[in-house]
Amino acid sequence: MNPIFSQRLASRITEMKALYSKLYHDDAAFDYFCKMLEVCFDGRKASLHLLDSRRLAEPGWFRSNKLMGMMLYVNNFAGDLQGVQKKIPYLEECGINYLHLMPLLASPKGRSDGGYAVADFRTVQEELGTMEDLEALADRCREKGISLCLDFVMNHTSEDHEWAKAAREGDELARSRYYFYDNWEEPNVYEQTVPQVFPTTAPGNFTWLEDCNQVVMTTFYPYQWDLNYANPMVFNDMTENMLYLANRGINVIRLDAVPYIWKELGTSCRNLPQVHSLVRLMRLACEIVCPSVLLLGEVVMEPTKVVPYFGSEESPECHMLYNVTTMATTWHTVATRDVRLLRRQLDQISTLPTDYLFQNYLRCHDDIGWGLDYPWLSRFGMEEVSHKKYMNDWFTGKWPGSWSRGELYNDDPRLGDARLCGTTASLSGLEAARTAGETELALACDTMLHAWMMTQSGIPVLYSGDEVGQLNDYTYHADPDKAADSRYVHRGGFDWDKAELRKDPEAVQGKLFAALRKLELIRAEEAVFRADARVSTFDTGSHQVLGVCRELDGERLTALFNFSERSIPVTMEACRLTDLVEKKSITEERIELPAYGFYWLKSMK
Repeated sequence: MNPIFSQRLASRITEMKALYSKLYHDDAAFDYFCKMLEVCFDGRKASLHLLDSRRLAEPGWFRSNKLMGMMLYVNNFAGDLQGVQKKIPYLEECGINYLHLMPLLASPKGRSDGGYAVADFRTVQEELGTMEDLEALADRCREKGISLCLDFVMNHTSEDHEWAKAAREGDELARSRYYFYDNWEEPNVYEQTVPQVFPTTAPGNFTWLEDCNQVVMTTFYPYQWDLNYANPMVFNDMTENMLYLANRGINVIRLDAVPYIWKELGTSCRNLPQVHSLVRLMRLACEIVCPSVLLLGEVVMEPTKVVPYFGSEESPECHMLYNVTTMATTWHTVATRDVRLLRRQLDQISTLPTDYLFQNYLRCHDDIGWGLDYPWLSRFGMEEVSHKKYMNDWFTGKWPGSWSRGELYNDDPRLGDARLCGTTASLSGLEAARTAGETELALACDTMLHAWMMTQSGIPVLYSGDEVGQLNDYTYHADPDKAADSRYVHRGGFDWDKAELRKDPEAVQGKLFAALRKLELIRAEEAVFRADARVSTFDTGSHQVLGVCRELDGERLTALFNFSERSIPVTMEACRLTDLVEKKSITEERIELPAYGFYWLKSMK
């Protein structure tokens, strides 16, 4: 046994066995788990072991203000994995050192859910390349200082996975990896307490399989079969699949739909205590085999409720989580021109320990859901049903005077509810702009929103195309495999011809690219943007202007964001400030914020 592996295992095995035994009461399965970890450690190549050593010597490397992320679809961005490797110079030009590749593992066409229905966890989609191509890209990214992130779909497999195929044929061992039932009796009991994820497009949580006369649990879509993590074989094999990807050079593992992975009759099957035991075990597995690898949890809840997924100081779970609610509230603020809810949520986040790290973003591959704090909003006359309708009308251009352009997803007229799709640029008004003045206003809104994202503590992540103001792509309507899923409106192919205009200072693409790059460089230079800075908000005297303070080691950043189309004055404390963006001193106590304007103002204590 390798002495490094032996030492890492010895320091964690007591906790691991306690957690494992609590879940499974199966010593043989635990022994298999430990042997599997050793095999994975031995299979990790020298360059990755070296990275592990470097990252262990700098445990807080991912909390740096120098990280800048981007998420992209391989096919949309560059055709295939080899194409992405060729485009690394462009990523470097964008200042990207954290690259999230959207799902790329084998999945059946027409039943892929955008790659989230995985048929083989160790095979790349044929049109994107091979696992060797993925490993080569990871190697090149590592040489360039770019950390590579990949989705790991934990909750389910495609019905085309070998386990599912065997289960369909009647293999009882394979069926034990899923939730199979001879009739609807028990599934109907589940349905009494388990919410529906897609009540319009995929109602219910179970699917009848006509060919084998069985019912199977399908929380998301009928072709995605939920894995049974009460079976230790499932946990062991899925952890091994995760480590396989880590050994291909993936630095960040995104745990998809992690709150769903443990089911229990009579519950919501969400966020159960066993989930945390499983995530903790996966964290321990990474600490033993690949300690440079980070776990990113996809937990779609408000910031204060996702806290358990960080674990504790003694038993940490995910290294970072998505800041989903702040993203949704940001767009709420755009539509309402009212920053009060955004300020309230930032104040809540600011009470959390600074080692709780969030991934911040404006847009991603998914839709925007309006799971806002409606009990609190109701005091300002924003009732849930009517407010959701207003939001959706505004962002789809139906509201009088709206300049936003998006599409609805899972629109349910019965519930008066829907989710929103669209690119940052289209939602910010660039698509609807017809005059030079409208274009400049949309650019100001887009830039201000990115400045706000970069002001938050954590890792800011761009959605590919946002750096050049890419608009909605409506061509998906003509594709039968995509037409039913409006999320494809913001999943269009990257327009390299338009991207070339980033070099033109007079073009929309050039103005936006230069503005965002400038902000990224400032953020990387100023230590006050580090994740361990103290963050607070303050009253700007206007419900349309958000005021944020960041403080670290005697330095203070005062950030102001105008979420309205009109110029608004803000009175500041009398002190000498430096405008980091314009590189000039400001001594006036009264500062005028133009429409959708912002300031990054630095002062010394």
